[in-house]
Amino acid sequence: MTLCVLLAVGFAADDMSVRNAATSMAHVLDGRLLGPMADASAFTGIMLAAATPWGFFRNWWVLVKFAITIVQLYLGIFLLSPALTNSVTAGPSLTQIVGSGLMASATAFQGWLSFAKPWGKVRARNRTALSGTGPRWIFIATVAGGLADLAFAIAIGHPVPLLSLALLTVGLIRRPRWANARTIRPALP
Repeated sequence: MTLCVLLAVGFAADDMSVRNAATSMAHVLDGRLLGPMADASAFTGIMLAAATPWGFFRNWWVLVKFAITIVQLYLGIFLLSPALTNSVTAGPSLTQIVGSGLMASATAFQGWLSFAKPWGKVRARNRTALSGTGPRWIFIATVAGGLADLAFAIAIGHPVPLLSLALLTVGLIRRPRWANARTIRPALP
């Protein structure tokens, strides 16, 4: 939301120094904080889906969050960030303000989805037992990898999710092993 406000201030400002300051701040905020945080958020979400019984395609709310995350990453990396780089000299556009507002709204909607968990199962007929939770090391590695990539991104000024991608690959390859090893069993009455 801060990005949206900064772009709106830059768009509405009559004073060129205010416009340049607001747009430059938006550009720095995007490159130094929002990009790395988006990578870390997407990585941890994907790993939690892989390492917990929620899975990727079992529940509509997880599937919708996954789709929104992919769309947001694409829009942020390939459309919004380059447009911010160009707007440092040309000034922000109304499209950028609306786009950043929609990105903030989509993030808030994802938060609501995580809390409400609406819409039920993707396939109601397929009621197989939920697989067990992944091993503790995958959760520790997820947090450590996300924090390490975040620190690295802040140090160099742009996101480079190398450790996150490596851990994601290992986690997704090993998922069938831990998913089949344990099954959540209902408590006996």
